[in-house]
Amino acid sequence: MNEAAVSLAYRHCEQLTRTRARNFYYGIRLLPGLKRRAMCALYAMARRIDDIGDSAGQTTADQARACGQTDAPSPASQLESVRASLELVRKAAAGGPQPPPGDPVLMALADTARRFPLPVSALEELVEGCEWDISGRRYETFEELVGYCRRVAGTIGRLSLAIYGSRGTERAETLADSLGVALQLTNILRDLVEDRDTYGRVYIPGEDLRRFGVGPDLDGPLDHVMALVCYEAARAREWYERGLGLLPLLDHRSRACTAAMAGIYRRLLQRIEAAPASVLVERVSLPPVEKAAVAATALMRGAA
Repeated sequence: MNEAAVSLAYRHCEQLTRTRARNFYYGIRLLPGLKRRAMCALYAMARRIDDIGDSAGQTTADQARACGQTDAPSPASQLESVRASLELVRKAAAGGPQPPPGDPVLMALADTARRFPLPVSALEELVEGCEWDISGRRYETFEELVGYCRRVAGTIGRLSLAIYGSRGTERAETLADSLGVALQLTNILRDLVEDRDTYGRVYIPGEDLRRFGVGPDLDGPLDHVMALVCYEAARAREWYERGLGLLPLLDHRSRACTAAMAGIYRRLLQRIEAAPASVLVERVSLPPVEKAAVAATALMRGAA
């Protein structure tokens, strides 16, 4: 593989991660160079899959008009193309031909899979979770929602382990999966109104909506909705407590990276718990200075 082209491909992925995943990048930048580049390649592919799911918020005709096209591919067909590209990555990792040039994300991911024991099947699970999104799937029980979270976020935890390296692999994978569930539950609460209004998605389990007297589209008395948000936030907190058991199994730089990402999302969750009505008004976020402080603390504790 052309090393100069691969280097440019990684740079593309790193720039994409820096601009599109600011919360995660505070942690990723704490990794040594090779692992940092690999994590950015992984994120860039995950972002591609997620963007396809988000594009389903528009009709295919709307997308076509926006692009000046008359036959824009549907989100489902785009996901099939991603599946085919992941098969190319799997073959390249096994010593087969490299993906054709022209796609820096695919090129960087294939190089990452060659250097690290990346479980490509986990990315295929992520594609499946995205398919659930574009189908408008809703969840009746919390167990069903956890299954979704494992596909769209637990998979990233397991893929990250392949890049980090860890002690006690089986246990580490279980804990990484749990931490991914915690992060995704936080995302769901943070994006509650945006997901509903922009994409027509409500992830809160149907049984919980009924328990708190909230309608299927999150309509109902404000105090009922706030109580529901606090209930789901408490569940997310339990998943953090479980998943953060991963940290002692990681080397200090990987530990710092993971602690920084989880720390930022835990603070988001704390803000949501302190003011549950806020998620109905705006997207809850942390200022950059607070994120940087979380990352710096994670780096110092990781070294200790």
